[in-house]
Amino acid sequence: MTALGKKMEEMLKIDFPVIMAPMFLVSNQAMLEAGMRAGIMATFPSLNYRKEGELDALLDQLNAYSDKNTQGSYGINLIVQQSNIYLKKHLASCINKKVPFYITSLGNPKEVVEAAHKYGAKVFCDVTNIEHAKKCYDNNCDGFIAVGQGAGGHAGPNPLQILVPALKENFPDKPVVAAGGITNGKGLLSVQVLGAEGVSIGTRFIASTECKVSDDYKNAIVKSEMDDIVMTTKLSGSPCTIINTPTAKKLGYDQNWVEKFMANNPKIKKWFKIFVQVRGMKKLEQSVLPNNYQQLWCAGKSVELINDIISCEEIIANIKTEYRKSLDEIGVSGNK
Repeated sequence: MTALGKKMEEMLKIDFPVIMAPMFLVSNQAMLEAGMRAGIMATFPSLNYRKEGELDALLDQLNAYSDKNTQGSYGINLIVQQSNIYLKKHLASCINKKVPFYITSLGNPKEVVEAAHKYGAKVFCDVTNIEHAKKCYDNNCDGFIAVGQGAGGHAGPNPLQILVPALKENFPDKPVVAAGGITNGKGLLSVQVLGAEGVSIGTRFIASTECKVSDDYKNAIVKSEMDDIVMTTKLSGSPCTIINTPTAKKLGYDQNWVEKFMANNPKIKKWFKIFVQVRGMKKLEQSVLPNNYQQLWCAGKSVELINDIISCEEIIANIKTEYRKSLDEIGVSGNK
């Protein structure tokens, strides 16, 4: 257990202040179990499991595995926008199976917080600014995931050097987890200096042996540099970071005026957002499969620092080693 991440570790019942970030079409059971064995919080998006009975079966297996591997834990990411047609069904499954940890994204977390707190589960909310964080705070969330510049998927517009201290200043009683551009132990320590308890890491785990995406996707993570990551609103309607492949260039980066009009029209925006998200999910599903010419691959700026494909446990072990080495270099002990 670390000294600087003690509050997060105790709250989430983990041994090291790292969250394996939930990644659409990427997170899988083998990755989650590896994260639990290594003592971190391993999470996944509920939308990865949309077939009947699929999510319930996975939660049963994760609960059984978690009982045997108490040094780490697992959690689920729920998109709480009204446009998520699976939300109520997925939340009901999670409550029934007593999922220990939730991350909410892109909407009001009230329903999730109230249901989770009835049996002691914790809820952290993805936030990109103080305004949204205030709404989550008022709904009694347990903590924040500060999604900053450089994050993979739905990245935020603000740098972590501003967002993390601002969240701590405004909500000093809530732990903050930093997300965006972090891939190693030095990155973890750097955001702890800013006031974060820990970090959420996603892109690094795409280039892992347990990950089941195509080799082309994994190799693109290893070969890409920070300037190869671009932002598009064409996939889900919200800003999303992807690798700038020929397919991405063809797709485009901004919604056209007709799409923007429909997305903001009070009468149809909910249905248009559902259409955009379903269409985007289908495009991404095609892209992660082997031998597919589509190349729409989500990733964050941390690709710059990823140079190999290794196991999840090796990734986590390296982060721990780098972190403790960094603490030693500045003369601080990493243990309680």
